Formats: sequence, structure tokens, C-alpha cells
Amino acid sequence: MAFELTSERKEFLKSNYSYGFITFCGFEAVNVAPGQLESRVTIGENHRQQDGFIHAGVMATMADHTAGYAAYTLIPEDHRILTVEFKINFLRPAYGQALVCRAQVIKPGRKILICEAAVYDQRPEGEVMTAKVLATMAAVPVKDLRR
Repeated sequence: MAFELTSERKEFLKSNYSYGFITFCGFEAVNVAPGQLESRVTIGENHRQQDGFIHAGVMATMADHTAGYAAYTLIPEDHRILTVEFKINFLRPAYGQALVCRAQVIKPGRKILICEAAVYDQRPEGEVMTAKVLATMAAVPVKDLRR
């Protein structure tokens, strides 16, 4: 079942993307489309590891969260997305001044959605893919969520 992604829903998802831990990380959604989401972060020293590279955890978190929000664009408003599983391949170290993540749903479903995400290092010489993710997301009715 397809759901219309209204301009109001797009704005909600864009603003809701940066909440809690994600706000702390500095990630923001920049483009939202049905089954797709693009995010960005400007890199600070707190994003880097001991050798000056962008920490793998930053890239993994960004890819997971961005893939989840790509899935979120395709589900009813009374559902939420939870990550079931993801696999990440780090292709090369990232060291630039910003990261961009582009995610898309490659297999939509009512309960399970399969997504892919790519993280790009923004370098002076251009954009370089540094990580690729395949993720499984679950669409869960809000009424079934427990804390």
C-alpha cells in the first residue's frame, strides 16, 4: 500500500530526523522524497578518531538513521521504523570536512523494508564513497511500541 508523501509530511520527516542523539551528532536531513532521504553533517573534531579520520561509528550511525528515514517516508503516520539489521562495508577512510548520506528503499513492504545507503566523504577534490550499507527495517504500529 502506497502513502502520499505530502509537503507537510516531508517537512515533518525533515525536522523529525534531527532529534536526540542525532542532534548531538550534528546530522540533518537535506532532501526527502518517497523512499529516499539524503542527510549531511559538517565534520568537527568530535567526529574524528585518534588518527584524524572520521570515526566509523559516525558513518554507521548516519547510514542507519538515514536508511530508516528513507523507509519512514513509505509507511503510515501511525507507524514507526525500527532497525532489524544492517551490514556496513567501509570502502576507504573518510577525512573530509563533511559527509553526505544518500539512502533509498530497494524493497518496500508493509512490515519489512530493505534499504541501502551510501556515505560520501566531501573532499576538496570531490565526493568519494566511503561506506555502503544494506539495512532491514521494520514498520511497527505506534500502539505496539513499548518503552
